[in-house]
Amino acid sequence: MSLATDLHQHAWPESFLAALSARTDGPRTRRDADGGWSLLLPGEPACTLGEAEIDLHRRAGGLVAAGLDRALLVPPLAIGIDGLPADEARALLATWQDGVRVQGGPFGVWAAVAARDPRPSDLRAALRRGAVGLAVPAAALADADALEHYGPVLEELARADRPLFVHPGAPAGGAATGRRDDAPWWPAIGDYTGQLLRAWATWLDRGHRQHPTLRVAFAALAGGGALMLERLAARGGPVDLARSAFVSYETSSFGARTLAAAADAVGADRLVFGSDRPVVAPVEGHVPQVPGLDPVRLSTVAAARLLGEPLGAAPAPGALPAVAPAPAVVGEALSGAVATGSSDATPAPVNAAVAA
Repeated sequence: MSLATDLHQHAWPESFLAALSARTDGPRTRRDADGGWSLLLPGEPACTLGEAEIDLHRRAGGLVAAGLDRALLVPPLAIGIDGLPADEARALLATWQDGVRVQGGPFGVWAAVAARDPRPSDLRAALRRGAVGLAVPAAALADADALEHYGPVLEELARADRPLFVHPGAPAGGAATGRRDDAPWWPAIGDYTGQLLRAWATWLDRGHRQHPTLRVAFAALAGGGALMLERLAARGGPVDLARSAFVSYETSSFGARTLAAAADAVGADRLVFGSDRPVVAPVEGHVPQVPGLDPVRLSTVAAARLLGEPLGAAPAPGALPAVAPAPAVVGEALSGAVATGSSDATPAPVNAAVAA
């Protein structure tokens, strides 16, 4: 049977935190008197990083308890690591990836590339080190110029038959909260969703034509784009493309009612499970319980389709789950019949410094 997968988690390995501590300006870290770490960003109060962020061994037990086989970790794009001067970004991203992998366990990684100079060779190197695909900040798909800038890397990703994951990036203004008096939840609602919606619209408008075989997943239901197909249709937009087998919508931070509506709009087989742990703490069951949707299939069939894994394939026992490209993606559609249910998302306190 295919591996039950959480496509979207975050981690801060110690080696990466140590590398950030050598920086003189944000983003940087500070070793505290008690031996812990604090993350320092421009315009932000210090943010304490605890075991939930750092210790993957502790988190592995939670995966098993939730009936999941693996989690895929996303680099910290929301603090703008990829947007640093290219050489700095490359070094930090490589340190992050290697720091995660050395911990072992049921974790895979998404690669990232330097935003100022995205090179296919950097992507190839990350894939050789075991990355399952490429994560980009939503700004990478913000408009035609951004698509052109990332074009060679996206072409390389398509040649490798690996997927793209679109994640919120650092806000355009730099500071994660925008204004100092913004509520701590503001970036997740006022900025990140807007980034994702713009990226989704750009992809439907032109990205898919430039990269027609690339499988792409948008975090957080594309900022709500999965719920906007009626509006898209009213304006003459490509509704069929929004439901394409090459486009997926990751579920993090949404509960049963919204996911039921999204499944009804784009099709249940377009939804892929991601939790955004430890930024967001889902309910105890971890995978959302949505009437009409089998949670096991939500984390297996949909994930295998996106990642290019033939259904039923699994890594050898004891091996770190990694994705190998497949010549064809086969999958049985998830149930499309859903019913409205009550929300099962458990809100967690949002700190903009580590929020996705």
